[in-house]
Amino acid sequence: MHKVLLYYRFTPIADPEAVRLWQHALASSLGLTGRILISAHGINGTVGGPMDACKRYARATREYSGFTGMDIKWSTGTGDDFPKLTVKVRDEIVTFGAPDELAVDADGVVGGGRHLKPGELHALVAERDDVVLFDGRNRFEADIGRFKGAIVPDVDTTRDFVELLDSGAYDHLKDKPVVTYCTGGVRCEVLSSLMVQRGFEEVYQLDGGIVRYGETFGNTGLWEGSLYVFDQRQTVGFGDPADVAVLGTCTRCGTATGGMGNCALWSCRKQVTTCEACEPACAVHASAV
Repeated sequence: MHKVLLYYRFTPIADPEAVRLWQHALASSLGLTGRILISAHGINGTVGGPMDACKRYARATREYSGFTGMDIKWSTGTGDDFPKLTVKVRDEIVTFGAPDELAVDADGVVGGGRHLKPGELHALVAERDDVVLFDGRNRFEADIGRFKGAIVPDVDTTRDFVELLDSGAYDHLKDKPVVTYCTGGVRCEVLSSLMVQRGFEEVYQLDGGIVRYGETFGNTGLWEGSLYVFDQRQTVGFGDPADVAVLGTCTRCGTATGGMGNCALWSCRKQVTTCEACEPACAVHASAV
């Protein structure tokens, strides 16, 4: 059986290059593939391989003092989820383009939103009628799955969030309880801190992201549709597949779909919704493919 691990930890790293070398040696020795990013702020990774190798990797990684107790999300893999292993040092482990605005200590991000467990999110929504769910992912990810009634910013990349927040487009939310959510939680760690710094008064983040929420409530809660993931699986669902809502529309034929694929044009780097019968093509390129 193969597994995919999704994890991150914000913690000060004095020598990111040394951690990179160690992580590359560890993962490659176990035959794992995937993508691991390291910065002075911490680590962010997703790797896949045989279950035993993943267990050994998780155990060894948690032995590093800054990564002790790190939350690792496990999901079923295919054995061919990543083309290769890459381990890199970057200025940010999530690319918002604002490394100087992020402060971390041994407990994580300083000044971020309050973490809410899935059940706590339900409690907050039940208690308050002004809760705003705020999607912290790229716009295309929400095309196939999102929280009911959520605000989905029109962003193509994570870098776009800073400009959007600075534009004042969401200033009307500054006095409301805003719950940010993303795939596994790492993007919302940064996004929520950026919102707090810009005067949003009551900011939360969904602890463990959509992944942990789906594990808890499946298709019976506030989540609708499929979850986009950054590996060869491209999408995953929660609970009974028959109960997964279909929110997307095939860019080529217009059929309802929960599928996602790379645009068929080599020069186009977009991810687009696509049904099983069609080759994926962006709507603007459909006639050329």
